[in-house]
Amino acid sequence: MSGRPLDVLEAALGDRVRVHLKTGTEYVGELAGYDQHMNLVLEEAERTATSETTPANGDEETSSQDTTIIRGDNVVSINP
Repeated sequence: MSGRPLDVLEAALGDRVRVHLKTGTEYVGELAGYDQHMNLVLEEAERTATSETTPANGDEETSSQDTTIIRGDNVVSINP
């Protein structure tokens, strides 16, 4: 899959994507929507966050959410 970033997102609509945020949090869910600022809407998303207090241990917290809206400014990468 190649092309302009918004073309890649358009092709990934309805598919599961992995989104990495600046905070180290990761979301995996179905891409339900996006806009020109790369704000994302994920459905049935699972969130995984590494504990900031004990990064050496690699402790992780996982949770599931029905609908998640992610502000594009926080996104580091999106893997379709």
